[in-house]
Amino acid sequence: MKRKTVKMIALGFFALALAPIAALQAQAQDAKTPYPSMAPLDQYLMTDRNAEIALARTAAPPSISKDAKVVVLGPHGYETAVEGKNGFVCIVERAWMNPFDAPEFWNPKNRSPICLNPPAARTVLPITLMRTKLLLAGKSKEEVKESIRTAYEKKELPPLEAGAMSYMMSKDAYLTDAGGHNLAHLMFYTPVMDGAAWGANLVDSSNHVSGPFPDTPLLLLPMFKGNPEPIDVFMVATGMWSDGTSAPAM
Repeated sequence: MKRKTVKMIALGFFALALAPIAALQAQAQDAKTPYPSMAPLDQYLMTDRNAEIALARTAAPPSISKDAKVVVLGPHGYETAVEGKNGFVCIVERAWMNPFDAPEFWNPKNRSPICLNPPAARTVLPITLMRTKLLLAGKSKEEVKESIRTAYEKKELPPLEAGAMSYMMSKDAYLTDAGGHNLAHLMFYTPVMDGAAWGANLVDSSNHVSGPFPDTPLLLLPMFKGNPEPIDVFMVATGMWSDGTSAPAM
């Protein structure tokens, strides 16, 4: 009995000795994945519908956004709030439009106003709507990826149209916890390709930039890249917000 008691005490001291190490490992994991799961739904929703409409319109210059269709996020997905006249669609995307492995995929602070031109509204926006609907329905990331992959195979999602692009020039966006949280830019959608063909540097899922083209203003984002959507996204900073005032170039 005495030997068993001594052994248990020793194991207890061993566990106490490991506790600080375990705590440091947990802190490192939290730093690497600050948003490990979906937050409560109300943290992603905007309670003021008109405020979300106004924020969505800030993505592009008023000459474009004033006649655009606007959709807003509801409990089950995006809903049409304003019918448009010019074929553009403005929307405030949430963080789950990042790559599936991005550390900020579930960041509830993210508010990403974007106005898609008509080709993008027809062929890129359906991805946003589908991802959002499935995630809000409680599907896992892997289930969402498989559903999107199947939808492309069955032609339930349309193929990318030539000329698809979007405006992300909102002064009021919150795109990431990193740096200044925002960048005024345009995005161009292409089939999956080698970014070197455009002289683009690469951005990884943690927003780190690397590549063989120093000082180029063009970046290849990891937003889709065939995982599973068969689309690449190239980004270029505008140096100007949608209201015409100067913005940081990069």
